Amino acid sequence: MVMRGITWRAMALFAVSLCLALGACSNSSVGSYHGPVQCAPYARQVSAIKLRGRAADWWWEARGHYPRSHKPVVGSVLVFKASSRIPDGHVSVVRRIRTQRQIEVDHANWVGGRIERHALVEDVSVRGDWSHVRVWWAPSGRMGRRVYATYGFILPMR
Repeated sequence: MVMRGITWRAMALFAVSLCLALGACSNSSVGSYHGPVQCAPYARQVSAIKLRGRAADWWWEARGHYPRSHKPVVGSVLVFKASSRIPDGHVSVVRRIRTQRQIEVDHANWVGGRIERHALVEDVSVRGDWSHVRVWWAPSGRMGRRVYATYGFILPMR
């Protein structure tokens, strides 16, 4: 697929090159990379959370290895539950806390295999526990209409 004269592969290779230049990736993590950037490998590369497997499984894989919470912390990873819209779940890295109910995240493959930085995520849960969120939808330039269920946040080790 081509977007404004740039292929997805070229964009992905640029993203990996930028990641390497900023020191956020290791050379070994890039060796077998092909195709769009996926959320789990991206989150692993740019956070202190070093889990593997399906994004939705990270919540359970973190048990006993990383602290988990229902409150965001900068550097934590928000884990989305699997659903018909996101069958493998999704993970996003918290970069900024705006308010009790709004954070900014960096994540990959929310829209077409791209890396998005400082995407707004809003807690819409009844209890304010981040169990249900809405996510910024870049193609429309506004918050997405869909509500996604999440497990919570995996915190980096202190």
